[in-house]
Amino acid sequence: MAVSVYSALSDGDLLCATRSDPDAFAELYDRYEDPLLAFFLRATRSPELAADLTAEVFAAALGSLDRFCPELGTGRAWLYGIARHELTRAWERGRVEDRGRRRLRMERLVLTDEAIDRIDELAHGPAAAAALELLDQLPHDQALAVRSRIVDERDYADLARELGCSEMVVRQRVSRALKTLRNRLEDAS
Repeated sequence: MAVSVYSALSDGDLLCATRSDPDAFAELYDRYEDPLLAFFLRATRSPELAADLTAEVFAAALGSLDRFCPELGTGRAWLYGIARHELTRAWERGRVEDRGRRRLRMERLVLTDEAIDRIDELAHGPAAAAALELLDQLPHDQALAVRSRIVDERDYADLARELGCSEMVVRQRVSRALKTLRNRLEDAS
């Protein structure tokens, strides 16, 4: 496999480069297709829905490149912001919007059984299943903090605003939960 000329660029640089060279977006897609699929699969538990949402994130990102501002955050944070927005809209409407894909004249995804199995494997491998089972045994506030921070990769300030508490409280919840998980894993081995 050849190394892309874009592989050394940051996510933000790739987004900026995409404005004049669409091949830069292919590198960003390669970096984030699996992580976004896994993110949506954990949230929805549906491979088909995860694939639709992932496609819509990339279509929305491509359609709104002019809104990306590297001074305001990383490319990764921008993509996951779009992902959270798409997920929220899907929950509110009970379906995935395909406005971005239609605007770019992208065809609707049709998943093969093989593709569905691959998506399932991303989030349901043996290690993921064991970790999620342990996570479900934590007190609700700690489990929520860990899922949001570690699994969904949200920042502490965002979580604090959503939960109506300070960043320090969120950090303590995550820290306590990770310590408990570590102890349980050590006890199990």
